[in-house]
Amino acid sequence: MISMENILASLQGTLKVEMLNAVVPLLMFLSMGLFGLVLAHPKYQLVPRATFTFLSKLVFVVFLPCLIFTYLGPTITQKNLLLWWFIPVNVVLSTAIGCLLGLLVALICRPPRDFFRLTIIMTAFGNIGNLPLAIVTSICQSDDYPFGSDCFDYGVSYVSFSQWVSVILVYTLVYHMMEPPLRDQSLLVEDEQDDDEEGEIYEEIISDPNYENENHLSRSLLIEAEWPGLEDKETEYCETPFIARLFHTGNSSARLSVSTIPDVHGLPEEEGTSNYSSKCLAEPRMVKKIRSVVGMTPIHHILQPPTIASLLAIIIGMVPTLKSIVYDDDAVLSFITDSLEILSEAMVPSAMLVLGGMLAQGPNESNLGVRTTVGIIIARLLILPLIGIGVIHLADKWDILIAGDQMFRLVLLLQYTMPSAILFGAIASLRGYAVKEASALPFWQHVVAVFSISFYILVYFYILF
Repeated sequence: MISMENILASLQGTLKVEMLNAVVPLLMFLSMGLFGLVLAHPKYQLVPRATFTFLSKLVFVVFLPCLIFTYLGPTITQKNLLLWWFIPVNVVLSTAIGCLLGLLVALICRPPRDFFRLTIIMTAFGNIGNLPLAIVTSICQSDDYPFGSDCFDYGVSYVSFSQWVSVILVYTLVYHMMEPPLRDQSLLVEDEQDDDEEGEIYEEIISDPNYENENHLSRSLLIEAEWPGLEDKETEYCETPFIARLFHTGNSSARLSVSTIPDVHGLPEEEGTSNYSSKCLAEPRMVKKIRSVVGMTPIHHILQPPTIASLLAIIIGMVPTLKSIVYDDDAVLSFITDSLEILSEAMVPSAMLVLGGMLAQGPNESNLGVRTTVGIIIARLLILPLIGIGVIHLADKWDILIAGDQMFRLVLLLQYTMPSAILFGAIASLRGYAVKEASALPFWQHVVAVFSISFYILVYFYILF
């Protein structure tokens, strides 16, 4: 006869195993970040900051693309591509829910007017790249895990498959949402009057041979970690409130007139075109404004090394002939994939060392306010994961998810659990908007995320198993 004591003892034993399975990978994951923090701490300075900068570039350009290409290609097939459709949809869904939460935070906490959009952005968009990869690979270190023998391969593939959607959102929606606020026209006039003087001072500064190195090393490590070579991406309109001026309905002097809208096609008008035909074929004013916004969108920056690796892996993986040449054990190019796999093993420890180095720098000064900062952290790290549990449970109930694939569900849940993407610091620096705030807020979020992620992973293990 089964007694209540036996049932409770069995449940306690099961919970202990689940907690052990969840806690050990987290300890491995956190210890690597702790090593980076100690190495980069200003008190010890065992490793100079420039070393972490170069390491972050290696992660972005070499280690991460190698990891994506090595593990996404063998697992992707035409059938899997259809089965994985909910992964990118969930990215958009989590972002949309995060935007609503961010709007509530902005309305309740009332940040300074210039940071209203920043509050929404930092609540809505999470880090679904390096951090989830580090968590998944840490969890899949053991062969006897309940996720199965293919835990590592499919876990990395699921996370990699979601990145391209996030990258598109960042370089389109986030890029325009983080444009500088439209300032007072009086300030604009003063700026125009001081252009010549500022230009002379700027030329004196950049003529200094030590300028480039000092500017490079003084830039926040989190910017270099997510967007190496940031200065090469700057354009004429980066720090201009282009959309605000284009659609401004107030003071006509602050509004960007249609005649001054840059032609995104850059095609000169052919001579001999009659006035009648030009009037008949002239595009509506709103169409030209929208076309100009599209032209100002840095969509070409989407083709970064990790994105290119994802596209190549998907294309090769879906063509059986190419897949057999590249990914089979006896493939002609197997020596290349073996080399890439060796390089990919450095991705997780390197990324965690860089993250620890970023935390060692400490937070920058911020004018966002304590109330808004706490509101964003609570909404992003505590409330959004709870909503994510409900969304994934509902999707599972509707048979949208892959049956019996717990790793698939874990990756979907992690998309709601991560802190804000570090890439926002780079976008803010590029656009000249809320640079200090976009650097300080991720610091506090990652500090709190150490505890919130640990807690929710225990919850996820309990729900999945």
